[in-house]
Amino acid sequence: MTPGTADRPLMPCEDFEELAGVTPKHIRLEYVNGRVRTKDPLSVEDFEELERRAPETVRLEYINGKLEVKAMPDGNHTSIFMWLLQCLMQRPDLNLVPESGVKAEAHRKGRARTDGTLAAVDRFKGDGEWSDPDGSLMAVEITSRDRDTNQRDRIDKPIGYAEAEIPVCLLVDRDNHTLTVFSEPKDGRYQQISPYPWGATVELPAPVNITLDTEKLKDYAD
Repeated sequence: MTPGTADRPLMPCEDFEELAGVTPKHIRLEYVNGRVRTKDPLSVEDFEELERRAPETVRLEYINGKLEVKAMPDGNHTSIFMWLLQCLMQRPDLNLVPESGVKAEAHRKGRARTDGTLAAVDRFKGDGEWSDPDGSLMAVEITSRDRDTNQRDRIDKPIGYAEAEIPVCLLVDRDNHTLTVFSEPKDGRYQQISPYPWGATVELPAPVNITLDTEKLKDYAD
């Protein structure tokens, strides 16, 4: 890991000030150690209102009933996404939709922004900012270089996708140089969790049914 990246704030102070300036009056935000939190419990409806008002440089999520900030991607993060996009061209009937807003968690009360959602072509046509998970075949997460990535990307979001019954979750872990395939959601958890080192050949299970040669990922080890 690049020195200091794990300690960088999820949101610069300037972005927080801009967000605070458009926040509805009944939502009280606080900025502590580079993190944004609400002083009071936040409903999903209030979150959606806040997210609609947020500046373009701020990407918000609603995970476990709490406001979260999704880190902006760096160059290697974007390169990994583009590599995966090319791999998934094996299935021309499917699209990998970047930055997809998904209604996740139990009863679809969470609002997660995936790095990519794999679904049939035009599955999200006509949807608003947050789509129902029906028809989503796979959620993709690429870890970010921030202090919250362990809890958010490795734990909370796979649980949320399992609760939403998305068949497969693919985690590209830049710290551990692994690719983890979560599959067979049942009772709010993925029953199969299979990690692979970068460089391995990875079979994505049904309904994705795609083989990934992950040797290229070694180029993005940093």
